[in-house]
Amino acid sequence: MIEVACIARHGMESPYFVDVLKRIVADQTLIASVTSEVGTSGDTRSSICAVQRDGDRFTLEKAATTVSYGQHADALLVTARRAPDAAASDQVLVYLEKGDYTLTPTSAWDTLGMRGTCSPGGQLTAQGPIERIVPGSFADSSAQTMVPYSHILWSALWWGIAADAVSRAAAFIRAAARRNPGVTPPAAGTLALATAELQAMHHHWLQSAAAFDAIADDRDALMAMGWALKMNNQKIQASEAAPRIVHQALQVIGVMGYKNDSPFSVGRHYRDSLSAALMISNERLAEKSASMLLVLKDA
Repeated sequence: MIEVACIARHGMESPYFVDVLKRIVADQTLIASVTSEVGTSGDTRSSICAVQRDGDRFTLEKAATTVSYGQHADALLVTARRAPDAAASDQVLVYLEKGDYTLTPTSAWDTLGMRGTCSPGGQLTAQGPIERIVPGSFADSSAQTMVPYSHILWSALWWGIAADAVSRAAAFIRAAARRNPGVTPPAAGTLALATAELQAMHHHWLQSAAAFDAIADDRDALMAMGWALKMNNQKIQASEAAPRIVHQALQVIGVMGYKNDSPFSVGRHYRDSLSAALMISNERLAEKSASMLLVLKDA
């Protein structure tokens, strides 16, 4: 969804990408994102690799730290420096179709959680016609589309994980109440607190989604520092709230939530939600927010 949005919102001045979008819809193309790179410490707004142009064609090599479902994808959307002499932040997006590239795994994906994404690192080697390069800069695509789509979409996902954990905790409390009619189970108060925090988390990402819808066509507003700060806050809030709420659900359920073979298990919820703060490091986002707050008034 995020990759398709980047193409739909930034590639439509190119006849090639108009056709690509039609094929994506018709074929339900699975596009993997290749934004991480060895040596950039997780900073997606910085690239080491560069597009090497030769007439109407290009070559590209990139050592990616993670490529989610890359081995199963129909196409890739890759960040790279615009040219070998470009600054690290002067980036473009490159759309690669099968036949344009080889992606050789360089690591395994044996993780605490998020195992289903299958995101090992890979060595990418690609070549193709320059029409595969998305018009404009990645700076614009990132601020206007990739960041808001990813942070809001991820927040909704993390809320869903937390909501399911709370649902299991509520089912556990109801079962306990049925066993002792007229007696409120001891952990019911903790469930109430978790429900309140879950509701706040829900309202937060819904409000961010509504705010994005309201200014989605205002590219200047999306490039504003205040909007960037709002998106950073959205991601940080949701990624920290989700594991906290899951932990509350675990306290409600107790050992039955800890056991993997229990219908009340929240083990996977716990493992997956812990990755949220690491997917674009909260520490990195907080540092960027702190820099903006030094100059931004009425934040």
